[in-house]
Amino acid sequence: MGLRIVKLPDVGEGVAEAEIVEWHVAEGDHVVEDQVLAAVMTDKATVEIPSPVSGTVVECGAEIGTILAVGSRLVTIEVGGGTAAAAQDQTIHSSEESRRLAAETLRHPTDAALPSASASGAEAGTTARIVVPAKPSPAPASAPPTARPGNPGEKPLAPPAVRGRALELGVDLRQVAGSGPAGRITHEDIDAFLARPSRSPAPFQSRRSGTEEIKVVGLRRKIAERMAEATRRIAHFSYIEEVDVTALEELRAHLNARFAGSRPKLTILPFIVRAMVVAIEEFPQLNAHYDDEREIITRHAGVHAGIATQTPSGLMVPVMSHAEAYDLWGCAGEIRRLADAARDGSAKREELSGSTISITSLGDLGGIATTPVINRPEVAIVGVNRIAVRPAWRDNQCVPRKMMNLSSSFDHRVIDGQEAAMFIRRIKDFLEKPATMFIDG
Repeated sequence: MGLRIVKLPDVGEGVAEAEIVEWHVAEGDHVVEDQVLAAVMTDKATVEIPSPVSGTVVECGAEIGTILAVGSRLVTIEVGGGTAAAAQDQTIHSSEESRRLAAETLRHPTDAALPSASASGAEAGTTARIVVPAKPSPAPASAPPTARPGNPGEKPLAPPAVRGRALELGVDLRQVAGSGPAGRITHEDIDAFLARPSRSPAPFQSRRSGTEEIKVVGLRRKIAERMAEATRRIAHFSYIEEVDVTALEELRAHLNARFAGSRPKLTILPFIVRAMVVAIEEFPQLNAHYDDEREIITRHAGVHAGIATQTPSGLMVPVMSHAEAYDLWGCAGEIRRLADAARDGSAKREELSGSTISITSLGDLGGIATTPVINRPEVAIVGVNRIAVRPAWRDNQCVPRKMMNLSSSFDHRVIDGQEAAMFIRRIKDFLEKPATMFIDG
């Protein structure tokens, strides 16, 4: 018998520490080689760390939410066959390819597994692998897994991809029986749970009591830190303008019908991006970063539009670089690609940074007005509220029109109220007369 110490590996170039966001094992659990031990996060990238050996977990290095330095003790595993390698500290190192892929992996890992180390190398403790797990494959029909319900009050075991899917479907994982190792919940377990006949709701509900404490970790903690920092350091002010998008919606419907099946479907966002790009030519101060420590404003020639996107893990802002270079359909396709990549965890690190101005929209949930928080160090964010038919006064009569509000926020240290109002009014003019945003000069 011997103890194997698994240390936090180097999960990316220049990464010195990572936060533990999820444990997949507990002390006393038996693990097999390549079984996921824990998930760690750094700079919005989450990597699942596999076990290099089979054995029994003796000790978990730290609690969820703890930030560990690379090389710190992560897990201690008791293994059989007291070899010389088992008596030494074994640090798990990633290869160059492992580090590159790990840095690009978000909350939901991709379906590609990294190259594994040779058996002899693993035994000698020279190189092991960081595995980005693939989506679990269905078990063979001849040996169906046996679902094992979790104990009441015990946190269900499930990989991030399964947790994200359960969140999207509104499934409480505590009600799902897991068929994986140590009762781990798989995608197939969720499918089986959803296929069960629904129970009729009770006519009356009993009184509920108690509280639940939820530790803020991982991406949610990073979002909280960034939002608090932005509101603490930026002098926000918001400006709300009503826009008549009746003509724009007619044009959008016409283009979608004409190019159905041959080009990406147009939402209103590509038109917003186009209007914003053209308006920035008149108001370059809005497409800028403000370094408040150096007291320097940096204007950017290219418009790198951040598109705020809700994902199962939280709010992310993938970036459409050089939005000025896209036509309507190219813009629509890129927005869809970036949103999908953010939600399924395949977005690259460079696609999540570098925005110069952001757009936020809640679609049909957009409400009447909002006060969006600026994505520091940017100085402006354009908020899109939902479209609704409202009465409007036109040609001495009240007529129904499709109306939408733009709720935008600005950094008052850099942008004056008049400049912000003129910028939004320019966008309004383009949206109400959509042909004008495509006329040069």
